[in-house]
Amino acid sequence: MITVVGIGADGWDGISTASRLAISAAEVLVGSPRQLDLIPPTPAERLPLPSPLLPALPELLTAHEDQEVCVLASGDPMFFGIGATLARLLGPGALRVLPHVSSLSLACARLGWPVERVTPISLLGRPLAAVTATLQPGARVLVLSPDGGTPAEVAALLTGRGYGASTLTVLSDLGTPAETRVSGTAATWAHPATAPLNVIAVECAPAGGTRPLPRTPGLPDDAFDHDGQITKREVRAVTLSRLAPMPGELLWDVGAGAGSVAIEWMRTHPTCAAIAVESHPARATRIRRNAEILGVPTLRLIESHAPEALAGLPAPDAVFVGGGTTTPGVLETSWHALRPGGRLVVNAVTLESEAVVTRWHAAHGGDLTRLSVHRASPIGGFTGWRAMMPVTIWATTKEDMS
Repeated sequence: MITVVGIGADGWDGISTASRLAISAAEVLVGSPRQLDLIPPTPAERLPLPSPLLPALPELLTAHEDQEVCVLASGDPMFFGIGATLARLLGPGALRVLPHVSSLSLACARLGWPVERVTPISLLGRPLAAVTATLQPGARVLVLSPDGGTPAEVAALLTGRGYGASTLTVLSDLGTPAETRVSGTAATWAHPATAPLNVIAVECAPAGGTRPLPRTPGLPDDAFDHDGQITKREVRAVTLSRLAPMPGELLWDVGAGAGSVAIEWMRTHPTCAAIAVESHPARATRIRRNAEILGVPTLRLIESHAPEALAGLPAPDAVFVGGGTTTPGVLETSWHALRPGGRLVVNAVTLESEAVVTRWHAAHGGDLTRLSVHRASPIGGFTGWRAMMPVTIWATTKEDMS
């Protein structure tokens, strides 16, 4: 069994008796150089965590499987920490975790913020743009920062996204005698660098004229860069309701266009993932840009043709086919890959794609819905209704199609 010990910036003096005993009993002590330096001399062999971590970690642990191994972690090992990584690799039964107070708890204690009302996000090994998805008027966000330059980068991102009025408080070296705190607004942030070990607290406030973007499906069409190949707002909201995203699930968005469905799927919950398949180079570029701007930069994009592009992908919990319905093999491949209980949603606009959808519905069941949307627009000096192309939506689950 591997013991994982959380340690704060205050080092040995701040950890519990149980944690000290675990460290003292270890034959192999694994941690970052900073963490290892916080531990007084012990008989254990000291090994720095490998970089990159994930490819080398299993080999390191296997090499010492017959020894008492203690892995050091920052704060709570299960809060964006190596404890969660080890539990995923080895299973929770292979671990003994001794947590320390997390940086989230320390920051909330200093600020007087209720922990349950805070949105945490880690930028350790993650793109800066991920912060964007958390931006809502009045939201309180705690950003785990990788270095002293990150607060200035976060301030610039907030300002660029229309949240320059937000208050930033950078809490550095939490729990140590050297603890510091600096505050300011994003638009006027005057600290190009802070102490490397810091947490960024953001009180979100949009600037005048900024349009907040909710996490609920149905963002305005102009929130996306597109060339007209986009699932329109009203249809998108219905489509996502049938895809029914749930935390931790994976979506395939086949024929992604502007990537709007995949992006909105991922925005519903931080653990939702998506793979967008799009063969048109210019549209693929737009998908990348849209994912970055709308706060889901980890969207996986495959710039290729379906169904060949679908081979070897992780099994999805839901599949949306917005383009390529008439291409041989697209629906068959999507269906066979879908997990049991997964959802398949197909939008048809042309007579040819509607004919394919109708055949599949007749053979395998599910629900057919036709949407006809009219938007008001100017007609001379008056206003009238302008019809959008009707869309037929076929939605089913794996269990329906036995």
